[in-house]
Amino acid sequence: MNELLSELPVAVGRNERAVRFQQVTSEPRWVQVLLILGALGFLLSFLLLPLLLVFAEALRGGLHAFWVAISDPDALSAIRLTLLVTAVVVPLNLIFGVAAAWVVSKHSFPGKRWLVTLIDLPFSVSPVVAGLVFILLFGRDGWFWPLIEDGLRLHLPVLGETLLQLPRIVFAIPGIVLATVFVTFPFIARELMPLMEQQGSDEELAALTLGANAWQMFWKVTLPNIRWGLLYGVLLCSARAMGEFGAVSVVSGHIRGRTNTLPLHVEILYNEYAYSAAFACASLLAVTALLTLVVKSFLEWRHGQSLAAAHRH
Repeated sequence: MNELLSELPVAVGRNERAVRFQQVTSEPRWVQVLLILGALGFLLSFLLLPLLLVFAEALRGGLHAFWVAISDPDALSAIRLTLLVTAVVVPLNLIFGVAAAWVVSKHSFPGKRWLVTLIDLPFSVSPVVAGLVFILLFGRDGWFWPLIEDGLRLHLPVLGETLLQLPRIVFAIPGIVLATVFVTFPFIARELMPLMEQQGSDEELAALTLGANAWQMFWKVTLPNIRWGLLYGVLLCSARAMGEFGAVSVVSGHIRGRTNTLPLHVEILYNEYAYSAAFACASLLAVTALLTLVVKSFLEWRHGQSLAAAHRH
């Protein structure tokens, strides 16, 4: 009894401090309403309204004009190239991202912080600068082109004077792929690193102890624990690859019908004052963004359901 009485002032003091802290940190009702209205106004003005205007301008000339704009041969070529680049870039970043996340989260080695910094480098470097770097490296006057040229002459000597007619890297599809890989590389790796670090290595070591090989361990133990983060990273990588403009604009050469992706095609149409066609093609990118948000929300919901089910069991 005496112990309870002695602890009573301490408990009362804690409650008083908690109430005082809540009074200091909680805003008045009118401030909360003002903040909510300000946030909603910002979202409506800078996010939702521009998106609605894109669709309104795209359909201003009617469905026929919209269809003519997106079925134009140059537009179809841009759509195909965008999908092709995305189909190449996402698997490459999937492999590189999983490997980088595995190395960073499962191993300790000198220079680990530098590796993490390099993974984040595309976030801090302007895409335009990245495109210029690829031109400097892989252009016909670039640092690596003499090595590539010598390698082709060594392995394909029969080409002789036709070497200059071989497919180029910059101002061609390979350059677009390289630039897009650089810009989108961090998305998958950054999604997986915290998940793998949180998972630890106990389950994987147990699987190896029970006789599983490395491939079985990854498929049966690691992948189920990171699958939602992996899907989320692939989703973000795909959306970023389809919408990339800066780096692709530098390395593509803007060759209509050959090296123009959909964002570049929108820019060309806009510069030619074909506003209706430009907004029609831009609406395809907007639809992609909306679908990305829908799938992202679904993945987050499914991840929450999985966590809740795991906690119940």
